[in-house]
Amino acid sequence: MLSDEKVTHLSHVLLKGLLEKKLVKLKGDEASARKIIKRVVGAELKTGGQIDASVKKKLESYSRKIVEGSPEWEILYRKFYQEEENKRGRSKE
Repeated sequence: MLSDEKVTHLSHVLLKGLLEKKLVKLKGDEASARKIIKRVVGAELKTGGQIDASVKKKLESYSRKIVEGSPEWEILYRKFYQEEENKRGRSKE
């Protein structure tokens, strides 16, 4: 998880980049935009943490012990993580 200070910094960097590249046009002030960015980033981090916990629980439930960090574990982790993202509508596809 990221600290509040890091999320705040990230919101400043993201907004600055979006404005410089003219990818967004603000209807309100920058402070309000940063607040929205912080809320979205926080929600995504929370969801990512929930998915991570769910996937690890699933991997731990296997009757055969799969060593965390092993190639097999990494492959299954990525597969189950993607499945969980798809279930939650977070697919990058």
